[in-house]
Amino acid sequence: MEIASLIIIALVAWFWSDSLRARETGVKAVRRACEEEGLQLLDETISLFSMKPARNDYGRMVLRRVYQFEFSDTGENRRRGSVHLLGQQVVLLNVGLRLVSDDRTLH
Repeated sequence: MEIASLIIIALVAWFWSDSLRARETGVKAVRRACEEEGLQLLDETISLFSMKPARNDYGRMVLRRVYQFEFSDTGENRRRGSVHLLGQQVVLLNVGLRLVSDDRTLH
């Protein structure tokens, strides 16, 4: 019983540490993307939206985490974006769609 308890405690500690590292990786990627696009990351944070097991490029089981965040392109609005991580690697970062100005023609 003691060994099982120690294993459970170790798994919880690993999960907590892995989640903190993944979140920090996501925050860094979002901050960098917002700076490059001239956007303002609101609340300077991201929040976990979903988490499920998935396989990485090497066939190993890892956690696929999707975090959401809010940003502003004008300083007066709030837009929602997301960052997708596979393990500790950012695989997709979405900062929403940019509007095309009315004076441009698309032909």
